[in-house]
Amino acid sequence: MNKELIEALEILEREKNISKATMLEAIENSLLTACKNHFGRADNIRVNIDPDTGDFSVIAEKEIVEEPTEPAVQMSLAEARMIDPNYQLGDVVQIPVESKSFGRIATQNAKNVILQKIREEERKVLYNDWYALEKDIVPGVVQRYFGRNISINLGKVDAILSESEQVKGEVFRPNDRIRVYVLEVKDTSKGPRISVSRTHPDLVKRLFELEVAEVRDGTVEIKAIAREAGSRTKIAVKSNDPNVDPVGACVGLNGSRVNSVVRELRGEKIDVINWDDNAAFLIENALSPAKVIFVMADEEAREAQVIVPDYQLSLAIGKEGQNARLAAKLTGYKIDIKSESQAREMGLFEELGLENQMEEGVYESYEEYPEEGYAEDAQGGYPDYQEDYQEDYQEGYSDYQEE
Repeated sequence: MNKELIEALEILEREKNISKATMLEAIENSLLTACKNHFGRADNIRVNIDPDTGDFSVIAEKEIVEEPTEPAVQMSLAEARMIDPNYQLGDVVQIPVESKSFGRIATQNAKNVILQKIREEERKVLYNDWYALEKDIVPGVVQRYFGRNISINLGKVDAILSESEQVKGEVFRPNDRIRVYVLEVKDTSKGPRISVSRTHPDLVKRLFELEVAEVRDGTVEIKAIAREAGSRTKIAVKSNDPNVDPVGACVGLNGSRVNSVVRELRGEKIDVINWDDNAAFLIENALSPAKVIFVMADEEAREAQVIVPDYQLSLAIGKEGQNARLAAKLTGYKIDIKSESQAREMGLFEELGLENQMEEGVYESYEEYPEEGYAEDAQGGYPDYQEDYQEDYQEGYSDYQEE
């Protein structure tokens, strides 16, 4: 062994992230394996390798006995005194072993031990690298369909996008570049097996972290996400800085930030709302863009009664109930939506003590009813986060016209 080998090990360490110490250990084991194949045993063999120069020595330790019965570990006194006349019975003689004396098969086996160790370390390093990326998003290139699943190339490894994790209606072609969410990384004998997703709600969260600096540094916090992949997502955001508007930060100037996420999700609509610790206000925000007259939330039962103007009922419920369904997922409340006419017919206003205050056509803020659970008017369904942001948000990518 020489300095050229040490340089080769250092290159291997840089390129494949396999430590030089690990490879030197593998070489040591390979030499022990060669000794075992050559001499029949290796429990008395010691290998010393200098990690700086690459010089090595293989030493066989033999005990001096009167009549040797195991030549591999014993030697006679006469043989020992040919090496050093001062040896006595019971002493241990250290005899250098010349690796050149190993046979072809022993040498080949030693080589295989080294190669096997390199492959094992490569798999281990690759698995550790990808395990650290679990629950994160990564870029990939579509390779091919096999059955209903898709093979995604992530660089050094391939991932599987199963049918259950694909967005209905999304069609990819070979060489399409997409971002995927890493669901799970398993260690196998053939390397890491990586499962990815395009439907997971955290895919949206991670995309916002990439696009929005305030989300990435923690100034704006994404408190909850409700998603129906391929159709619509609602996210509730909260600012940890009173000078930063969370919705405006996520939307971006002229919708630049949120539109980047929408493009990556291939047109999926995204509603960004303000988070509120008050359940009633949160439910009101979650139902936007619909106006809300009244919200009463039961925190223990996790149920909420919502009243909306007659002309806002279909908007509040959404196409096929999607708006109400996503609002329920986002808030964790079972939401019962009634129109104003329905509420009057059922006597809800009298039951709630609002009959005297409710006049037809008047949807003012209900600040005079400070009891917890009463929500203010939605003011058009979105917080006031600068007029130009709001206009872009409504016109640029959120088409809320009734179907």
